[in-house]
Amino acid sequence: MAKVTINLEVMESMNYFWNATSDKEKVGESYLVTIADHPSMKVLYGEEFSADSVRKVLSAISNREPLRGTKPEMRFWNNNMWMLEDLDFMNMMLNPLKTLNLDDIEVREDTEIVFIPGHMDVCYKDGNKLIVNFFNIKADLYNEDVVTIEDKDMKVWFEEKIWKEFPVLGRR
Repeated sequence: MAKVTINLEVMESMNYFWNATSDKEKVGESYLVTIADHPSMKVLYGEEFSADSVRKVLSAISNREPLRGTKPEMRFWNNNMWMLEDLDFMNMMLNPLKTLNLDDIEVREDTEIVFIPGHMDVCYKDGNKLIVNFFNIKADLYNEDVVTIEDKDMKVWFEEKIWKEFPVLGRR
């Protein structure tokens, strides 16, 4: 029976980055390169945004240096600064993903939901992976049980994406 799994590898690395940076700890370049080189991040890369963009932006944030960059680089910088401004809100976005169970979604083949810190698009398809931009998750400040993507309940959003937009993965 095919199933849906959740991959938070990159987000766990980013969680460390945001917490360490918030605590004014220096995050080494090799750690940033590891994030940038993660295979799931490759869907973001193109002419205006690359693995070096990820390293450059995160390094500037960690070192508290000014940054000049392309529109996607500046969006990436802005999204990461948003997380640093409110780690509690970041945790309200990240914690539900750690317990997210999508076993009741019927799929034709094993499907992996991967969360990454994106810059522009809400999601990407890469084979049997649905790669989701973490920054598009919205937590409700008044009800921590409410988590949405594009103003839809997160589970409903995943079901619709898998069944409608990626039908090869959808219902059997």
